[in-house]
Amino acid sequence: MAGRVITAARRRGKYLWMSAGEDALIAHLGMSGQLLVGDASRPIGTHVRARFTFDDQGPDLRFTDQRTFGHLSLVPGGPGLPAPIAHIAPDPLEPAFDGEALATRLRMRHTGIKRALLDQSLISGVGNIYADEALWRARLHWARPTETMSRPEIARLLAAVREVLLEALAVGGTSFDALYINVNGESGYFDRSLAVYGREDEPCPRCGTPVRRDPFMNRSAFSCPRCQPRPRRGRW
Repeated sequence: MAGRVITAARRRGKYLWMSAGEDALIAHLGMSGQLLVGDASRPIGTHVRARFTFDDQGPDLRFTDQRTFGHLSLVPGGPGLPAPIAHIAPDPLEPAFDGEALATRLRMRHTGIKRALLDQSLISGVGNIYADEALWRARLHWARPTETMSRPEIARLLAAVREVLLEALAVGGTSFDALYINVNGESGYFDRSLAVYGREDEPCPRCGTPVRRDPFMNRSAFSCPRCQPRPRRGRW
């Protein structure tokens, strides 16, 4: 990267890429990665994996990753979508996102709707927390078979997904510990607005029914048994 000029920063789902001439620097934060801006003279911590300094001698940019699941890579294709992430579907906040096309693909699948929301070949940028919150807002159970969903139901769910993502972005995302901060080291506060995620046995904000937690893909799925009734034949 020495001597290169960064001309743009773009993102798709959980990927960020910075255009540098005809190449692109791709970043994925993984579970614990951080891109942090700060005083260039501050000590270099144990978990700093890459450090970028600039010719204005101002703050530097550091890629820090405690668990080493994140990564940086320099690849050809800076002006457009880099080849290593071309398989990632557009996220709901991109101009390229096509809700009608996604609805068609969902109705052709035979899977549960939460699995579909986490499938980045269908839709990117929706993690476990935001999937649960959007499904609660749309009053849909996470195991609802996608092939049984109507287009109005899918449209309602996608509207809920956008709503949740925009609200979370407005308050800096969801931070549960010091690993989840923005480039200035600030925490996000969307955890204060969570309706069901992480709230097992607490009352649903809408109806008061205790929130239920179910095992899901080595994780958890949270839902309201009353607002989001289980389908008779779900896909778990």
